[in-house]
Amino acid sequence: MFFILVGVIIGIVISNVLFITMGYSLFGRVPEQSASTVVTNNEELISLSYSVLGNINDKDYPALSRVAHPEFGVVFAPCATVNLTTNKCFRADQIAAFSSDSTVYVWGVQEGTGEPIEMMAVDYFAEYVSCRAYNCAPVIGVNRIVKSGNALENIKDIFPDVKFVDFHIPSGEKNATEDYGWTSLRLGFEEYEGKLWLTVIMNSKWTV
Repeated sequence: MFFILVGVIIGIVISNVLFITMGYSLFGRVPEQSASTVVTNNEELISLSYSVLGNINDKDYPALSRVAHPEFGVVFAPCATVNLTTNKCFRADQIAAFSSDSTVYVWGVQEGTGEPIEMMAVDYFAEYVSCRAYNCAPVIGVNRIVKSGNALENIKDIFPDVKFVDFHIPSGEKNATEDYGWTSLRLGFEEYEGKLWLTVIMNSKWTV
């Protein structure tokens, strides 16, 4: 009887770990602060993503450049819709020099207004990449989008083999019908010569 009971308990624990990986628990939706339990099945991807966030927060562009995809570089998407024609893509050597780069680039268009996003690299990072404390995001999605807005979600269409982490900061709005102010930063990686390399940095947020 004792061994049967132990077996049942172990089965429940294993099942709960698997459900938590998808964002749920056998006992209900996993609280936001429990999102780190996703690490159980995605250690490398999660660790690399937090390392990239550290480089971003420290404005350490040379370190960030060292994880840039050596063949394709990194695409910067200011919204959830990736457009390889209008979004900027930078090689590792270009990323390493961002802090001293005074060039004004067109990064895409603003959601809602359609106005061009014209900024230097450091200003773009401040506005669209390091604008929130994503390293403290209470909700993360591993290879899944936590929340979508009005923009077309096409990360998997553009990068079919991408592995990504969605760092999501909820709005904090109490009224569930008025979920204003949420924001996400998604870091996408692709395998190349046996390693994961950064291929896309995407900002997604609530817009009118």
